[in-house]
Amino acid sequence: MTQQLVQLAAEEENPLIPPGPELVIGLIAFAIVFFFLSKKLLPNINKVLEERRAAIEGGIEEAEAMKVEAQSVLEQYKAQLAEARHEAARLRQEAQEQGAALIAEMRAEGQRQREEIIAAGHAQIEADRKVAAQALRQEIGRLSSELAGKLIGEALEDHNRQSRVIDRFLDELEEKAEAAR
Repeated sequence: MTQQLVQLAAEEENPLIPPGPELVIGLIAFAIVFFFLSKKLLPNINKVLEERRAAIEGGIEEAEAMKVEAQSVLEQYKAQLAEARHEAARLRQEAQEQGAALIAEMRAEGQRQREEIIAAGHAQIEADRKVAAQALRQEIGRLSSELAGKLIGEALEDHNRQSRVIDRFLDELEEKAEAAR
């Protein structure tokens, strides 16, 4: 069988080599297609590829520029943030100092008012004591005059004399009270 195929192939022409007129027509068709591709289609393809390459490179350059700009904006933001934090810390410190000064001032004012109130209270107590002592002296004098009048059996009407006797008596009582302390 293989022998028969080899013999048939030897009698016929080589199947890999086409006949002459087909070869010429094929070459002409190839030349037309090649000319069309090289003159019309390939320049358009190269042009589109070049535009895409330029767009991609431009996009990359633009992205790099935006990245650099974003980095500088980020650095500015960080610097402003650090400055704002520093300013906030300074303001907090200043507020604390002012608060402490205000508290000290209010304490001093409160202490001063307290001292004034205490002094006024002491003065009022002293004034009230003097008024009460004077009223008590008068009342004691009146009562003692009445009592002395009842004991003696006659009224002691000399007012000046009554006052001197009563004052002398009360002064002696006060001296004894001070000596006892």
